[in-house]
Amino acid sequence: MQLTYKNSKVLGRGLVFGAFTLFALASAIGPAQAVETIAREAVLIEVSTGKVLFEKNADRPMPPASMSKMMTIYMLFERLRDGRLSLEDTFRVSKNAWRKGGASSGSSTMFLLPGKRVKVEDIIRGIIIQSGNDACIVIAEGLSGSEEAFAVEMTARGKEMGMTNSTFRNATGWPHPEHLTTARDLAILSQKLIKDFPEYYRYFSEKSFTYNGIKQNNRNPLLYKDMGSDGLKTGHTKESGYGLAASVERRDRRLILVINGLPSRKARSREPERIIEWGFREFENYKLFKAGDVVETAGVWLGQKSTVPLIIEKELVLTMPRKSRRQMKVTVSYEGPLPAPIKTGDVVASLKVSAPGTKDLMMPLTAGGDVGRLGLVGRLGAAFKFIVWGETE
Repeated sequence: MQLTYKNSKVLGRGLVFGAFTLFALASAIGPAQAVETIAREAVLIEVSTGKVLFEKNADRPMPPASMSKMMTIYMLFERLRDGRLSLEDTFRVSKNAWRKGGASSGSSTMFLLPGKRVKVEDIIRGIIIQSGNDACIVIAEGLSGSEEAFAVEMTARGKEMGMTNSTFRNATGWPHPEHLTTARDLAILSQKLIKDFPEYYRYFSEKSFTYNGIKQNNRNPLLYKDMGSDGLKTGHTKESGYGLAASVERRDRRLILVINGLPSRKARSREPERIIEWGFREFENYKLFKAGDVVETAGVWLGQKSTVPLIIEKELVLTMPRKSRRQMKVTVSYEGPLPAPIKTGDVVASLKVSAPGTKDLMMPLTAGGDVGRLGLVGRLGAAFKFIVWGETE
């Protein structure tokens, strides 16, 4: 890596990496299409930086099947976080929920009984682990009066979260021609579940749940592999194919994969593992600057101080292919010397990060202190020095 400034003067390799630490940068580098998949839709994201590592038809509308239950859970978690519900609260199971979502319909169920009351915590496990359609309908009716009204709220809330290509028509993911989302939208939802509800996200990693005397196992195949998976949700209908929203955490990195349109359960087990392993193997997070770091010092013209520090205000970490790391170049640019007066926080320079196969990243640098302008005598002296000796400071 090279750090340069002004007249392309090169400072020592590795200077930045040896001196500074972490943060997250929004996705400034395009996805690297170095892997293929048999899935119909897919997107792989590095959570800390938001970088898209791989995508295929990520914005194409698709039936999400039971992966849309993540939105139902999000709506429930919000009520818990806001204190409008507790884990010990109960909801009554309607005949409609039992009939439409229960075992009699042949769909996924947590085997709720009509007329009985069920605890919120059991419903959470019933939705996440057992993918119970009956549990989803109980929540929809309990929170909004009907499943239809709840679906309207799901759609509106999703758009507020940035899921602009998602329309929900039910709480379960049951096939409906207008019940559609995208892989990218489900990745947004996955990140929100992890970030917004750390106290409840743990339910996604539970492997089994017993209710009404019936034990069922979590269908997420990655939970049973030694790869750091802790969520999130499977889905399958004839229309959608086999899908999975998966999250895997290793050390200080977390990858989210949303994949859909796979041909079989076996493919749903193998394909996500293969793509996620590729993401961890081929990419790394490179720590550059933390907020407030001095990136360089700039000369000042006609100022009460001869120099001013150049500050980066936001912490920065870059996700990039490992093979591009050696050729990464960091350049500081400004028109110098900087004329006084200068105020702290003034944008006076720019930082450019470039590397092979990536888009250049530009970030502003600000003055790290006030520099007043010299008085008349001082300005005349500085002008004389410049004329006679070419000195600008």
